[in-house]
Amino acid sequence: METLLEIIGLSISYQTKKQEIKAIDNISFTVKKGEFVAIIGRSGCGKTSILSAISNLIPYIGKIKFYNDKGLSTNRPQIGYMLQRDELFPWLTIRQNACLPLKIKNNYTKEKIEYVDNLLEKYGLSAFKNSYPNQLSGGMRQRAALIRTLAISPSLLLLDEPFSALDSQTRISVCDDVYNIIKKENKTAILVTHDISEAISVADKIIVLTERPANILSMHEINLNKELSPLKRREEKGFASLFETLWGELHK
Repeated sequence: METLLEIIGLSISYQTKKQEIKAIDNISFTVKKGEFVAIIGRSGCGKTSILSAISNLIPYIGKIKFYNDKGLSTNRPQIGYMLQRDELFPWLTIRQNACLPLKIKNNYTKEKIEYVDNLLEKYGLSAFKNSYPNQLSGGMRQRAALIRTLAISPSLLLLDEPFSALDSQTRISVCDDVYNIIKKENKTAILVTHDISEAISVADKIIVLTERPANILSMHEINLNKELSPLKRREEKGFASLFETLWGELHK
């Protein structure tokens, strides 16, 4: 696989009134095109800070490099950011919410609108495109949020605990939905989560962070059957032993 993202010596600090707090300390890793990477660690270790740095939302030390078909890119690619809650605007229809990034990016063209409509059709929301968010289930809202994220055709998706606001049963179902959409659309994704089972069920690679100031404790290539859904991957031989390994690393 070709490299899409390379992070070299990334460090992130926050300034409070009394002191400087280092959240991330000199971490490096790469993400391949089409890869699904999960980052896990204890609460407060700086997982979300990594996504914020990749999005250029906060200052950082180190290098964040992006690559395209021609090699090292001089421009930051389109990045889609999916938050913990769907954050759909309640006064807009599902279709209007999904098309909102096109208006923000001043790219509200017939071709792009048709692309969004096709996504809504493809992933079972076409019949609800004129409905409002409060008329949809939590799972359907998250699907709509992902389609909104895909509207700008991002090269990289950043998922910041996108299922944490859902109950456990819905969470597993929506995880399946989101994973299938990402894979069918051939997108590269980085997922931040504190849920070990969730990470194992979706990821090609898992990065384990230490406590703050976080650096990389370990990386694991996941060799479970990639043709299976996240739910079915939980039943795979090797899932339980990998869970135990990761649990042990996080609770040393």
